[in-house]
Amino acid sequence: MFLRALLAFLALPGIVAFLVPALIVARYPAPSRISVLGVVIWTVGVGVLLSCVWSFYTTGKGTLAPWSPPSHLVSVGLYRYTRNPMYVGVLLILAGWAISYRSRALAAYAAIVGLAFHLRVVYGEEPWLARKYGAEWQAYRDRVPRWFGQPQATRRP
Repeated sequence: MFLRALLAFLALPGIVAFLVPALIVARYPAPSRISVLGVVIWTVGVGVLLSCVWSFYTTGKGTLAPWSPPSHLVSVGLYRYTRNPMYVGVLLILAGWAISYRSRALAAYAAIVGLAFHLRVVYGEEPWLARKYGAEWQAYRDRVPRWFGQPQATRRP
């Protein structure tokens, strides 16, 4: 299973968060100085992403790949605070790239990826999780926000 987890990491966030931004950066002249703030944000994003991959592997007994998903609902670690920390990690990495290189192209790419993630979560992953985990997913969904803030069930009308 470790090999599947490594392959999934390289194939999915590896392409979106590292390869494509590197290709975008290569097309434009680098700034005279890389932003330290961008590097910090990028590093935090990498840490978030690796933490999520670890949680999927150890707790979920699966990978982040659709072809080898976790067999258990993952609600530990960063998943206690947001239902989608892996996507948040990738978006932090992309924001770090954009800030580091002061790149509008990378910022636009990050925005497009963020919209794609949201649509994937709302129309793909959440309905699948509801079917697969039923009441366990419902309780988790009511307890933990999709992105940030309060979960819907705890908001006042």
